[in-house]
Amino acid sequence: MTNGPLIVQSDKTLLLEVDHPDAQACRMAIAPFAELERSPEHVHTYRLTPLGLWNSRAAGHDAESVVDSLIKFSRYPVPHALLVDVAETMDRYGRLQLLNDPVHGLVLRGLDKIVLLEVSKSKKLAGMLGARIDDETIAVHGSERGRLKQALLKLGWPAEDLAGYVDGEAHEIDLAEDGWTLRPYQQEAVDGFWAGGSGVVVLPCGAGKTLVGAAAMATAKATTLILVTNTVAGRQWKRELIARTSLTEDEIGEYSGERKEIRPVTIATYQVLTSRRGGAFTHLDLFGARDWGLVIYDEVHLLPAPIFRFTADLQARRRLGLTATLVREDGREGDVFSLIGPKRYDAPWKDIESQGWIAPAECVEVRVTLTEAERMAYAVTDAEERYKAAATARTKLPVVKALVEKHPTEQVLVIGGFLDQLHTLGEYLDAPIVEGSTTNKERERLFDAFRSGELRTLVLSKVGNFSIDLPEAAVAIQVSGTFGSRQEEAQRLGRVLRPKGDGRQAHFYTVVSRDTIDTEYAAHRQRFLAEQGYAYKIVDADDVLGPPLPQVD
Repeated sequence: MTNGPLIVQSDKTLLLEVDHPDAQACRMAIAPFAELERSPEHVHTYRLTPLGLWNSRAAGHDAESVVDSLIKFSRYPVPHALLVDVAETMDRYGRLQLLNDPVHGLVLRGLDKIVLLEVSKSKKLAGMLGARIDDETIAVHGSERGRLKQALLKLGWPAEDLAGYVDGEAHEIDLAEDGWTLRPYQQEAVDGFWAGGSGVVVLPCGAGKTLVGAAAMATAKATTLILVTNTVAGRQWKRELIARTSLTEDEIGEYSGERKEIRPVTIATYQVLTSRRGGAFTHLDLFGARDWGLVIYDEVHLLPAPIFRFTADLQARRRLGLTATLVREDGREGDVFSLIGPKRYDAPWKDIESQGWIAPAECVEVRVTLTEAERMAYAVTDAEERYKAAATARTKLPVVKALVEKHPTEQVLVIGGFLDQLHTLGEYLDAPIVEGSTTNKERERLFDAFRSGELRTLVLSKVGNFSIDLPEAAVAIQVSGTFGSRQEEAQRLGRVLRPKGDGRQAHFYTVVSRDTIDTEYAAHRQRFLAEQGYAYKIVDADDVLGPPLPQVD
């Protein structure tokens, strides 16, 4: 028996003692295969899941290394049944392989004949498989490569896709050589992606995911389709590609609500691709408009269902997903795994911070006490409206203003999820708002004013959750969110993580209404960042911000 920081339980939960001297080393060791579930102050709870274990297996971790980590850090003997289960679960990955046979085309080969027989009898694979070739091999209809991988994952037998990729239409792309080079972790990410052929790269916000995409394009030297969250993000990609590669403006097309350009490198928004006319998706033919050699999915954790469906048909194309967190609140991480590919590279946020590539951040949850009237209104509100009632309480207004005034020389982002609350805050703080209805031209104007320092405070709706480049932002104040969304929390912290010229710290505040569901959702949102090593300090609004704050009518 050792005095390790981890307690491994037979129900596949792992309890990590946060204050233990080996806690950080343990966290790093288990992060590739265990998912954080709860993160209170002293003990964090992780869980072993099949998808987490398969992802680590696809990334090159074997069962022996996982078992060794559990035994090394465990305080008590690890249940033998759990170790057996870990080994057997990981062993399920790759017993089936998708291959390109020179005679029969796409085939499913079973390294275990019994498993191949078992899945071939499943009704869930009806129409996907062709004729049996021999005891180890079954033909696969070429168009079913993606859907077959999805179905096999759900059957508990995830296939290793070794069928390869078409090169696509060649297009010369080189990285520019004028005074910049890839950071070591960016090069490792590109190498990891290219070695696997397709998959996901997970890097913190502000760590240069766009540059990883550019380097992957320079490696592929082929026509590339880049899918982004919005037009502003697409234009940021275009600026970066022009600055960092040999591509010219004429080689890069924008396919958005405003423009419909198809060029060797085409940047399209998820929104326009998933727009319907007469019930049909009229723009999905963009996927077949050229012989793409590479498809890049920016913010892959936000991938809409129609794009998943079409991606099932793109399995012969190299696919790169970029994200700060693979967490999806809809539980479709399995679809990312099977259709985009497994996680090929994942850099812990604190590692990148310690290397100086992102700013250190202080995370503070500021709890406010509602007035009697607000508490009464909350108590009688219907259950489905209670979060909005708590999150948009007017008692938060002076707290937000005091936090802005606490950082008089910093540039501040105030971020929320309810438009009426944000408009009230905009008036209260005398600050402009960027929301979904803000035109792209106006967004660019406000972002430029913020970057130049002309504008010190900016109020953002959910459009601020991702893909905006505001490196000068040093303070983010979150007033409301999408219930308990972990990926949203990570994206919002990411808005202030660009390294500051003088090395100063970033500040991330969450203003929460005490004794309401707002507090519960805040705790859930913080889970992913807690897994990355960020400690949230919980403070009372009055203690931090001085005497009792004035109430707002």
